[in-house]
Amino acid sequence: MQHPPLPQFIHAPILVLVTAMLMMQPLSTDLYLASLPSLTEVFQVPVSTIQLTLSLFVIGFGLAQLIVGPLSDRYGRRPVLLSGLALYLFASILCALANTIDLLITARFIQALGCCAAVTIARAIVRDAYPPESGAKVIARASTWISLAPIFGPILGSYLQVSFGWRAAFVALGFFSSAIFAASVMHLPETNLHKNPRATDFTGLRENYRYVLGSRVFWFYALPGAFSYGMIFLFISGSSFAFINILHVPTQWFGYCFGLGVSGYMTGTLICRRMLKSMSNMQALRIGTACAFGSGAFFFIATLLGFSHWILLVTAMFLGMASHGINFPVTQSSAVSPFPQQAGTAAGLMGALFMVFAFLIGSLVGVSHNGTLIPMAIIALILGTLNFLSVRILKVPTSHS
Repeated sequence: MQHPPLPQFIHAPILVLVTAMLMMQPLSTDLYLASLPSLTEVFQVPVSTIQLTLSLFVIGFGLAQLIVGPLSDRYGRRPVLLSGLALYLFASILCALANTIDLLITARFIQALGCCAAVTIARAIVRDAYPPESGAKVIARASTWISLAPIFGPILGSYLQVSFGWRAAFVALGFFSSAIFAASVMHLPETNLHKNPRATDFTGLRENYRYVLGSRVFWFYALPGAFSYGMIFLFISGSSFAFINILHVPTQWFGYCFGLGVSGYMTGTLICRRMLKSMSNMQALRIGTACAFGSGAFFFIATLLGFSHWILLVTAMFLGMASHGINFPVTQSSAVSPFPQQAGTAAGLMGALFMVFAFLIGSLVGVSHNGTLIPMAIIALILGTLNFLSVRILKVPTSHS
């Protein structure tokens, strides 16, 4: 049964809050990227250990979505969101006070649980508040604003690192989460108008998971979405070491290089919004995945030919991020919209899949780091190829059964 859309008058504040909540994820990773190389010296640990502050974050984020989604289906979006934001604030404080790498990694894992609540609930709210045919357009519109976070976040993070040290980034994240918490308390209504009391029962969970995971529509859109997210996490997890340690870009300039690359995401979302006015979601996705392949092939070939300059990495990032800007709104909306009764569960499962890929890519970046761009270029080519093939080999499903 399709849920009736919420009253139009609440759409505007919901869109603003959804945008802010979705911003939490890129800010949670990008704001302290400039600090990663210095953390190896502060805690006297190798790159692979520092990468755990990213990899364990995405694992916590991914696992929590399997719980957060069903909880919000049963108890409502609002109480789960507010609990998650409070947990995020606590973890941000713990990160800022950490005096060992083990405590920092643990605090990052806890921070991921709170961040997961905000992002998962934001995705489910879009399904609650807007009709399915508008979902991709709404997410594309929000994504244009969300792209400001990974553009300006690293720039701010670079200056925070140079001026105050690595702890300042987590203080800033604490203030940001506090603002979202206050705005949600005052302005966010409960959007789950059809709570499912069995959503967290074992039988209910099993039925919902089986229903979503058994849907060919879900997998058709979730797989290219995961490959696309893996591409951007490659650049998120590896760019600071590549720019600062390999290409010798000064720390204070890292944020500008990263911001130039990530501006591709904003470009992609703007292109996506325009394309969706005149073409189907599937047509837009085929174009986006072709861009992903082009990005990976360009990066690999240029690196193989011996190019090693910050402009190369910025260009590869820009193209990869632009492809994700097209792919993300389409895959996110199309994978969740067939499940009005299980929107939280579907959003959680898709997010968990994204995070599994991110964890694998982040771990691979850490262990393959050899002081050159070659490992990153190989991973980019593989991800771009898988993204391209995923929507061309699999048959387009006509229903979600």
